[in-house]
Amino acid sequence: MLEIKLKRDAMTRYNVHASEVNDTVATALAGKETGVIVDGNRRYPIVVRLPEKLRVALDELKHLPLRSSHEEGVITLGQVADFVVTEKVNTISREFGQRRAAIMVNLRGRDVESYVLEAKAKVDAAIKLPPGYSIEFGGQFKNLQEARARLAVIVPVALAVIFLLIFMAFGSLRQALLVYSGIPLAVTGGVFALWVRDLPFSISAGIGFIALSGVAVLNGMMLVSYFNQLREQGRSVRDATIEGSLTRLRPVLMTALVASLGFLPMALANGAGAEVQRPLATVVIGGIISATFLTLVLLPALYDRFERDPEPAKSASPTPAK
Repeated sequence: MLEIKLKRDAMTRYNVHASEVNDTVATALAGKETGVIVDGNRRYPIVVRLPEKLRVALDELKHLPLRSSHEEGVITLGQVADFVVTEKVNTISREFGQRRAAIMVNLRGRDVESYVLEAKAKVDAAIKLPPGYSIEFGGQFKNLQEARARLAVIVPVALAVIFLLIFMAFGSLRQALLVYSGIPLAVTGGVFALWVRDLPFSISAGIGFIALSGVAVLNGMMLVSYFNQLREQGRSVRDATIEGSLTRLRPVLMTALVASLGFLPMALANGAGAEVQRPLATVVIGGIISATFLTLVLLPALYDRFERDPEPAKSASPTPAK
């Protein structure tokens, strides 16, 4: 540590105040804003300080000019201060009764999990820790592990609630399974979209899958409800499937387009918070595209395959007269 110790008697002789010495040292080492450059609507501060090679040279620091009311007018910093490099005891951090030393890492251009896994492999191969020492990866990686454990509970609960609501809406296990079949294909589309954009799975992507599960069944419920309505009016399963698919084609496409276009700015974001917005929007857009394909093509085919027309009631045979 560099200590700058003021010479009080010299400061009195040259009539120099401590604030003037502090300003000179702060300007030389830390920098001081002296003006502003205006470039259109942007303003850039002008900071003056010594170059790096002079900031570590004690002889140069001693010759920094310092204004004085003495007859000389200008003196050097070395005339009123001593420069001493000393060793100091660093702060000893402790956690849970053990000493702790932290290394901060800011990642850029890759995900946290893959970096931590690679770092763990290299550390285990190159470093043999003595007894009592351990290495722990925390920060965002620890938050990711905790959030993933919570999602392992939340996702099954959310899927179960969605299925329960579908079953309550139709009162038929077969039709509930037909509508629920839209979730696997929607999830497949979300995973494929992440792979195409080379985005890792993150907590925001997991939340996107939960939101996608609800959106995926929306159009399926609309189609199946309309199919059932047409059958109540006397249409056969085949006629209800064809007429309902053609009639609901525009609402299904509008629902998918509105949701996809609404998430498109988030998927293309590059500013602050984009690392959270991009995975979520990518999952929803990719899943909606695949879920729409299911709704318009596969769901009507499944409905026609598994639903049956009610059999006509058999007329009672006439009783022969005796």
